[in-house]
Amino acid sequence: MLIIGLTGSIATGKSTVSSILSSPPYSLPIVDADILARKVVEPGTAGYKAIVNYFGPSTPDLLLEDAPAPSPHGKPLNRPALGRRVFGDTEERKRDRQVLNGIIHPAVRWEVYTALIYHYLRGQWAVVLDVPLLFESGMDLICGTVIVVGVHDPAIQMARLRARDPHLTAEDAENRVRSQGDVRTKAAQAEFRGTAAARGVVVWNDADKVELEAAVKEAMASIAASSPRWWAWALLIAPPVGMGVAVWNLVVNFATQKGWEKRRREEKAKL
Repeated sequence: MLIIGLTGSIATGKSTVSSILSSPPYSLPIVDADILARKVVEPGTAGYKAIVNYFGPSTPDLLLEDAPAPSPHGKPLNRPALGRRVFGDTEERKRDRQVLNGIIHPAVRWEVYTALIYHYLRGQWAVVLDVPLLFESGMDLICGTVIVVGVHDPAIQMARLRARDPHLTAEDAENRVRSQGDVRTKAAQAEFRGTAAARGVVVWNDADKVELEAAVKEAMASIAASSPRWWAWALLIAPPVGMGVAVWNLVVNFATQKGWEKRRREEKAKL
């Protein structure tokens, strides 16, 4: 089964691409890390308790007082309030974001692996792993290919974000964009994986949905050509071969990660 990592940055159109891929003619199953991240911090979960214990004493509005559907396990998290605590470039916010990620990421990984095994056993040709911080979390290691949805102009990204979430101030929007890194860097990292074999594909979303759909179509044609459906069935029928291919993919991706990190260090050294 081909694991297609889908990433980008906030307000670049990743969710739209995910919706396109889940609909005909592709009809691919989506493993959405954002949805899973909400699931693992619902009232009563270990993640919820850890967040309340750490952030609660210093964040008076961390919990929603008037939730429309209250849970018997506790009041739901006030996500905008939590976002204000972790989004930004100050050392305090970086530290808080690291703590939050340390709570959420392990639980999300477990849910992701469980979902991937489920779709593999169902004989799916491919599954889309939708993760905003795919590279940053290291989950690109398990992906056969990566699609980055990006925009060339950060101003487009900011405008889309504030149109989508009008309650955000300009500062809040900028902090959220910066917290997910420059999407153009992510695009370069995808291309570094190898565009010829469709191991890394960039879908630019600077215009309207019609052009975006055309770009997705071109990307998926390239991916399908390099990893046809019959190959997925062959790997399912012969588990030892499938395991060998998975290990080889991990080795190649690990080497690619190290190569990218070396390149970034050399670029910074030249500055």
